[in-house]
Amino acid sequence: MRKASNATVAMILAIAVYFTLFWGFDALRVLTSPTYGLEDVWRSQFVFGIGSHFQLSPMGLLKLAAFFGTVKLAVAAFCAIHIVDRLRSLAGGTANTEVLEGGFILVVAISIASAGPAIWSSNTDLVREQVIQLMLAALGTALCMVERSYARRVITPATANAAMPAGATWFAPWR
Repeated sequence: MRKASNATVAMILAIAVYFTLFWGFDALRVLTSPTYGLEDVWRSQFVFGIGSHFQLSPMGLLKLAAFFGTVKLAVAAFCAIHIVDRLRSLAGGTANTEVLEGGFILVVAISIASAGPAIWSSNTDLVREQVIQLMLAALGTALCMVERSYARRVITPATANAAMPAGATWFAPWR
């Protein structure tokens, strides 16, 4: 069984550390703020954009901001779990990238939801910020797929038939 190159593993770890730190600190800033981060005009424009699209009340805006903060904290936790799992795999075993890929799916969903209001308001700076995070999540997912393809076991006819009992035939309904 071949292993993924060290550069692939290092890039996956770097992306996981990025989302752990930046999204974790952003989530803690949002969740510890009395207004759930809405006082920061730059970082809360997407909440106001989504809120105006769905015609949310001020209480609805607070709930939406708390939801985004909670999802960002979950992504940071998923990435931190993967970092710990990757460090554990250095001692022996393999790291499970499914948790990290789940976090990347959340990053993609949040980035697309955040980029929509930025595009509608023609705010290129916010679009650029969301596209960078979207591309990092896409790169991380692609690298996880590359790592998984290197770890996949090659099935030969001898190993494919090892699980069948002697004399068993393949199922064919039209025999």
